[in-house]
Amino acid sequence: MVIGIAGGTGSGKTTVVKKIMQLFPKHDVALLSQDNYYKDNGHLPMEERQKINFDHPESVEFSLLEKHIKDLKHDIAIEEPIYSYLTCERSTKTVHIEPKKVIIVEGILIFNDKLIRNACDIKVFVDAAADERLIRIIKRDMIERGRTAEAVIERYEKTVKPMHEQFIQPTNKYADLILPQGGHNTVAIKALAGVIMNKLAEK
Repeated sequence: MVIGIAGGTGSGKTTVVKKIMQLFPKHDVALLSQDNYYKDNGHLPMEERQKINFDHPESVEFSLLEKHIKDLKHDIAIEEPIYSYLTCERSTKTVHIEPKKVIIVEGILIFNDKLIRNACDIKVFVDAAADERLIRIIKRDMIERGRTAEAVIERYEKTVKPMHEQFIQPTNKYADLILPQGGHNTVAIKALAGVIMNKLAEK
């Protein structure tokens, strides 16, 4: 079974993913992150890499992600890429992932791609207020990506916010379940857990 989890940057997707993964034994679930399927930009000068819009669908190699989902569904192991936001390129190393009973695919743009949407048995959209997302983005980018608060806010205003409104928020119409308040909504997560267990029972 494939569970797609989408939502805006800083919406709380990671928290939801962790809580869903805790429902299953480790050997029963695999996680694919859209973040690792950004196109390799190692051929570009560093100055050009800094201008990449990671919130636009064109930045993602959806064809490879879709192939990997298909492979796992057909009991074929995959080599997931490793992508670095610091260098904007893929590592020469990969992560070996074996087929599992449950595959979780998460990312801000995954519902933009029709093939990815169709591959998901359950589609979840994690929603959160814009100010909450901005606070999380500032904290994350300062700690994990070495950016200043001013740089994060500038990027948010120039690309993150408009891309969210154009490409991400509208895809909540494809969701089977919308989780307001992200990972803090324990009631919605319990409801999602029930849906997943029922789907597994059907299969």
